[in-house]
Amino acid sequence: MNTPFDLSGKVALVTGARTGLGRGMALALAQAGADIAALGSSPMPETAEAIRQTGRRFHPLEVDLSQKFDAKDIVGSIVSELGGIDILVNNAGIIRRADLLDHSEEDWDDVIDVNLKSAFLLSQAAARHMVETKRAGRIINIASMLSFQGGIRVPAYTASKHGIAGLTKAMANELAPHGITVNAIAPGYMETDNTEALRNDQNRNAQISARIPMGRWGTPDDLATSVLYLASPGSGYVTGITVPVDGGWLVR
Repeated sequence: MNTPFDLSGKVALVTGARTGLGRGMALALAQAGADIAALGSSPMPETAEAIRQTGRRFHPLEVDLSQKFDAKDIVGSIVSELGGIDILVNNAGIIRRADLLDHSEEDWDDVIDVNLKSAFLLSQAAARHMVETKRAGRIINIASMLSFQGGIRVPAYTASKHGIAGLTKAMANELAPHGITVNAIAPGYMETDNTEALRNDQNRNAQISARIPMGRWGTPDDLATSVLYLASPGSGYVTGITVPVDGGWLVR
């Protein structure tokens, strides 16, 4: 039986889908009925197998978002293979840690290119396709706790995630008349490759864990309901927001 959260017949592009949060969100969308195009910088056989076990189609794209790429060609490949794009999840991201006084220009450029510039270019190309085909599209950006806070030793990452929050609002304003919603999810401290250094640092791990009211780090499964809600027909009157999924971190 169809529900407001049924994604049968939809196609979703998820970036950074090889591991962690990206793979988890891609699987959640597939389990709700969507076919999946997954973009990563290297092969992703585990993601492919997980999606195919749901019975949905899977189209992998190996693209390094830190290098120059053609967003129009990426969209064209998905349209050719899967018939269109209804949902875009801009999840791909990197982090470079260094004291402010030592943070290199190269690291700044790499982080901004992957985390912010690629999200803009892919959103622009996907939105053009959605407008041309009159789709009630859904664009979901992955923000961060550092969309709200300053952080320590991650100036480029913080700037990129503040940028994601602002870009979400700007795109929401312009795309709403076309029936396209643009929202963001701000994960709290999650068990991912990006946080491995923090989790391995006993002092920082203890400090972070003590501030999370739910008492634990998040997992990819914790984002499933949020991405399904924002991707679904049932959220058609919700746009321009950033939803924290943080175990209560921000209210502590």
